[in-house]
Amino acid sequence: MTNKLDTLGAWLLGIIWFLPLAYAVWAAFHPGAYATHFDLTAPLTLQNFVTAWHAAPFARYFLNTFILVTMVLVAQFILSTLAAYAFARFEFRGRDFVFMLVLLQLMIMPDVLIVENYRLMSWLGVRDTIFAVGLPYFASAFGIFLLRQTFKTVPRELEEAARMEGANRWQILMKVYVPLARPIYVAYGLVSVSYHWNNFLWPLIITNSVESRPLTVGLQVFASTDQGIDWSVITAATLLSAAPLLVAFLLFQRQFVQSFMRAGIR
Repeated sequence: MTNKLDTLGAWLLGIIWFLPLAYAVWAAFHPGAYATHFDLTAPLTLQNFVTAWHAAPFARYFLNTFILVTMVLVAQFILSTLAAYAFARFEFRGRDFVFMLVLLQLMIMPDVLIVENYRLMSWLGVRDTIFAVGLPYFASAFGIFLLRQTFKTVPRELEEAARMEGANRWQILMKVYVPLARPIYVAYGLVSVSYHWNNFLWPLIITNSVESRPLTVGLQVFASTDQGIDWSVITAATLLSAAPLLVAFLLFQRQFVQSFMRAGIR
C-alpha cells in the first residue's frame, strides 16, 4: 500500500511539474487566439518563434550566455581542482580551518552578497560586462568539496607509483586524479551550466546593455508588459531559451544519470 501511495505521489508531482511546460508548448505552437483556448483542431504554426526571434536580439543573448557558462565552468574546474587537490593531499598549517571557511560558503545564499559584489564590480570597473556576471562564481565551495572528497578516495599507491616513474605534482594531478574523477566533473559541470544558464537576479542587477545581458535577463526585458506581446510569442521565446538544455538532456540523459549515480556512490 505504501509503495502504491509513493508511486501515485510521484506521478502527481511529475504532472504538476510538467503542466507549465505543456502549456508553454501548446501556446508556442498555436496562434495567439488559442493560447488559452484548448482546441484539438487548432492550427499549428511556427510564426510565434519567428516573431520572437526577430523582436529581440536573441542571437546576442545566446552568445552572451554561452560565453558566460563556458567562462564560469572553466574557471570553476581549474580553481576547484587545484584547491581540492591541496586540501586532499597537501599537509599545511591551518588546512582544516581554511577548509571549514570554504564550507561556510555553502551556508551563505548568493543573494546576500549582491550589494557587496556590485560595489566590488564597480570598483574594478567591470560593471555591465559578461566578466562581471561570472566573476563572483569562479570559486565554488561545492565544487571544491565534491572534488576533495573524490580525490581522497584515490589510493595513495597510484600517486606513489606515478612519482616513482618521475612524474611531478602537476603530472600526478592531471594523469592520475583528474581522469579518475571524470564522472564527478561531468555531474558537477551539468549542475553548474544549468544554474548559470538560468541565473537571473545577479545578471539583472549587474548588466544594463544588450552586449552583456544573458538569456534570462533578455527574456524578462522582452516579456515586459510595455512590449505588448501576446502569450504565444512569449512562450515561444521561453522555449527558445530553454531549448539547448532540454535538447542536451534528451540526447545525453543516460550519461547524465550515470554521472550523478557515480558521484553519489563516491
